[in-house]
Amino acid sequence: MKRKLMVCAVMALSTAATVQAQDKPTLYLGAYGGSFESIFRDSIIPAFEKAHDVDIVYVPGNSTDTLAKLQAQRNDQQMDVAIMDDGPTYQAINYGLCQSQAQAQAQDSSLDALYDFARFPDDKAAGIGIIAGGLAYNKAIFDEEGWAAPDSWDDLRDERFAGAINVPSISNSYGLYALVMMARMNGGSESDIEPGFKVFERDISPNVLSFTPSPGKTSELYQNHEIVMSVWGSGRVQSLADTGFPIEFVYPKEGAVALVQGACLVEGSSHADLAQAFIDYLLTPDVQVLLARERGNGPTNKQVELPEELAAKVPYGDRVANLVTLDWDTVNENRQAWTNLWNRRIER
Repeated sequence: MKRKLMVCAVMALSTAATVQAQDKPTLYLGAYGGSFESIFRDSIIPAFEKAHDVDIVYVPGNSTDTLAKLQAQRNDQQMDVAIMDDGPTYQAINYGLCQSQAQAQAQDSSLDALYDFARFPDDKAAGIGIIAGGLAYNKAIFDEEGWAAPDSWDDLRDERFAGAINVPSISNSYGLYALVMMARMNGGSESDIEPGFKVFERDISPNVLSFTPSPGKTSELYQNHEIVMSVWGSGRVQSLADTGFPIEFVYPKEGAVALVQGACLVEGSSHADLAQAFIDYLLTPDVQVLLARERGNGPTNKQVELPEELAAKVPYGDRVANLVTLDWDTVNENRQAWTNLWNRRIER
């Protein structure tokens, strides 16, 4: 009889454990792969899982991949949080794939601590990090040649750099930034992009060795001394600089472009409260400092204080005030047409 009772007790405990495991919620997070994924898996996700008794499944992909998944799952949404570049984040909002975070937060919302440009329309996404899009150059070669450091987007037109520049295709954010800035500096805008195309066609393309958007390939071109300057992001430049390579990032005097990594609370999430809590967690000072240190992200939370050495490496302080942003609604509306023009006129 005692043995029978013991067996029943063990079965009951096993059943309870199974039910508890089944009741444990799972959040699905779509975000970048590579080093970003490694940092999240190793240093960010475990603490949140423990604090909230939740499992997080990481679904890696670039921004366009994540956006495509959200669209494909529209009627049976699997994702709870999606982290994407600002352009695709604006698209996701326009497609009705993100829900307002302001409605899910108290009056002392963490959104109030964000820079204005890190708050997306109707608070349907929150910026978790800032990367500056500008110029990079090989300081050792510039010093050897006696050249002054570049300080303007117009330096892409300088004949001294013929065949020694990398500008990513406009399928990449940094190439797009260069095109829009050239349009703005020559009487155009996102609504009148032709001046940008004319400058690229006439003055910049002859200087371009490669239009590769691949960070790995760009690093290789620098290390092989095939290029001396490029259009690139501050985070990528810092990663290469950390290896000891003499590369430096430039915030052009006309303004570097803010690339804001947006966290979307997915419309249709079955765990919206937990998803919101996770986004809030990404905006806390501890996580913001970690992303600055490990990824070269500038904090979007204005209340974050960085140590002096780290502050010098990321978009922070006065540098943030001089960043410019794009009219993403206009860009996204015209991007396919621009890409067709680019393929015909620039990257032939």
